[in-house]
Order: sequence, then C-alpha cells, then structure tokens
Amino acid sequence: VSVYVKVFTNSPFLVCMDLGLSQEEIIDPTYLWIGPDGKNLQGQTYVNLTETGKLMVKRFKESMSGAYTCTLSHKIIETDAQDETEVSEAYKFMVYAYREPDYTYKISVRFTTKECKLVANNQFFEELKRILDNILSDLACHVIEPSYKCHSVKIPKRSLLHELFITFQVNPFAPGWEEVCNHLPYDCEDETNKRVQEARDRIEEFFNKQTYALKHDFQALPTIHYVDHSFEVTRIDSCRPGFGKNDITHNDCASCCVVCDPGTYSPNNEVTCRTCVRTQIKQYGAKSC
Repeated sequence: VSVYVKVFTNSPFLVCMDLGLSQEEIIDPTYLWIGPDGKNLQGQTYVNLTETGKLMVKRFKESMSGAYTCTLSHKIIETDAQDETEVSEAYKFMVYAYREPDYTYKISVRFTTKECKLVANNQFFEELKRILDNILSDLACHVIEPSYKCHSVKIPKRSLLHELFITFQVNPFAPGWEEVCNHLPYDCEDETNKRVQEARDRIEEFFNKQTYALKHDFQALPTIHYVDHSFEVTRIDSCRPGFGKNDITHNDCASCCVVCDPGTYSPNNEVTCRTCVRTQIKQYGAKSC
C-alpha cells in the first residue's frame, strides 16, 4: 500500500490489519512495527503507536520515507481440541513525503496595433510591464520572462490586422517573498500558491476591464488596444529540490511533488528526479548526485 504524507504533517494512522481480519475476533494480538531503517518503532518519540497496532508518524520529513512493515501475531484456539496455534500476518506500507507544487502562471494576451514597426509598440510594452508589476507589488509576486512579437493577422471578411502577441509569467518569488513566510512554522508553498493565484486573478480582472473600457469609455479606439477574449493562462508546476512528479510511479498522487526515491536526485526546481549513475544514493530526497 502506498501512502503519501505532506511534509511536516502527521501521517494518517496505518492499521496493522487487513479488511478480513478487522471483521473477526482476534485473540492475544501483538504488533511489531519496523521502520525504514530496520529498527523497532516501539518507544520512538516521533511515532504514535496505539495498543491496537495503529501507527502514526509525527511531523513527517523526507528522510522518514520508505517501507513501514508490521507483523501481527495472534492465536487461533480450537475449542474442541483445546489447541492453541499462533499465526502471524505481515503488512507493508510504502510511505512517501510530498509537497504541493509551486505554481507559476504563463499568460498570453493580444493587442491590436497600427503597424508592426510602430515605435510606440515598445513603449506600450514597457508601460504594460510596469502596470502589471504594480498590480502585484503587495503580493510578493512579479512578472518574469515578458516578451512580445508583432504579427500580421488576416481575419475572415476583414482587412489585414497587426497584433502584438504578448506573453509573460507570474511568479510568486519576487524579492522579499521569504519575509511573507516568516510567520509560518515550516513550509511556504501553500502561502505562495495562494498569493500567486490571487495575482493571476488580479491580472485577469485587469484585462477584463480593458474590454469594458473599450466598449464604454472610448469614442474612437486607441491605436493600441486589447483584443477581446485573447486572455489565456496556463499553470506551470515546479518542485522543490529533492522532489519530483511521476504520474506513473505515483499515480495516486499525480499532482504532488513526491520525494525522490533512492538512486535518484533533483538539484533544482524541475519536476523530474534524475537518475544518479556515478554513486549509489541510499536516502530519499537527495538534492545532489
């Protein structure tokens, strides 16, 4: 059984029993839990182990990932023969630490312009970047990788148009973003993701207002103006070092950044764990080979 535990949270209770046995009477049960390091978990400070054999791992870290095995021993009593037999059942749980991905939003919009060689095109683009950063300034988010190209577009039953195809990304790691997380005890991806989603919503609202203004506030269209319904947004996920996404191996947690398995590592914010061919990595969550 694969179990996924968000870093710095408590795991769900792992039950040392299968569904069939849970419906039966069990006589003199004893439970032996062994952790990924091969040690008995009884008495360890980082676990909560109940008398009925349920195990919870507290404040889960990357290094706690691995195989947790439990052996349930109990007696079967044959009343007629007054015979006692001790039997054992073994259960294995693969427990993985995970994080939420860090979100970045890639946004594209289009503006109609008079001609592609117009000097004002670049001036407009620089002003648009300034406005967008101002919209996000209180969120510790910023616009990255902004660019534009001008293309000639032939629309059915209309003359040739010139349009600016603008793309940029909204990123939650503007200078000072760490200060936003100072009040949080551990990780920050929930907070940064919430803020970048707010940033994305603000930018969409800004472009929606362009449509309203063009319809209600202008007698004549300005030389450069927003193309209605051209706003498109795509979410781009990234993972913290030591984590990656694997839809095949971890399809039960496909949207998660799951800790890199032994033998693999992730040194940056990509979403894949690389295989290490030089040395043998034995731990989970390696950031280097």
